[in-house]
This record gives sequence, structure tokens and C-alpha cells, in this order.
Amino acid sequence: MNENPYMTLAKFILPSEMTDYFDLIKVKLDQFGEEQRLHLYLDEKDIKPKDKPSAMSNGFYEESCINDFPIREYRTVLHVRRRRWKDAEGKSVSKDWQMVAKGTRYSKEFAAFLKEFLGYIPDYSQVAPETISHQR
Repeated sequence: MNENPYMTLAKFILPSEMTDYFDLIKVKLDQFGEEQRLHLYLDEKDIKPKDKPSAMSNGFYEESCINDFPIREYRTVLHVRRRRWKDAEGKSVSKDWQMVAKGTRYSKEFAAFLKEFLGYIPDYSQVAPETISHQR
């Protein structure tokens, strides 16, 4: 099986649930003041919800931005788009992904690291000086 080399690399740098259930679709680098940021864009794979096998894919929700561990000297931002589904009755259905630490925009792993390293999870603005919106 020949796997996409970008996904192989992503498996080393992203939480396993990300590469199990999301495809890396784009990588972008930008400059914010003196800081360079690495943006990884991920779309949920087209895998139907287990409890709704007849559901039909119905596009994506608006992306969510999640701060993750820096990679080298780059602050890393994950842009995640969750898939939207419609069940047989026409109701909107989605999977419940718990990818961020409660009350933060940090990945669960990054928040746990910050808490252990600093003794607390810092306010979002202390690590990420600006709020990254849904801009591409």
C-alpha cells in the first residue's frame, strides 16, 4: 500500500486521532510580525458515523483553528473542518470530536504539556498573541 508521503509525515507530528480521521489537504506558511506560523489544513475523512450507516455526506462545517505544539521554530495552527452528514430523515448529523482542551483553543496534548511545564494552562493570548479566525 502506497500511502501519501505527507500523511506518513503527519503521523509523526499530529495526534493519532487526527491522522486516523482527518486528511491533511494543505500546508501553508505565513509571517505574523517576527513570527513564522505553520498552518496545517485537515478535512474529516468520508467515514460515515457508526450509528448512522445510511447518512449522506453534506459538506463541511466552518473550520476550527487549534493551536498545537510548535514544529521547529514555527507556531503550528491546525485548521480542522468537520464533515456534516444528513441522516435518512434529513436531520443534520456530525461526529463528536474532542480535540481541544476544555475552555481553550489548544490541542489536548499541547494543553497537558503547558500545564505540566508551567503548572497551569496560560490564557490563549499569552501563547497566541492574536486570535486566528477562519481566514485562509
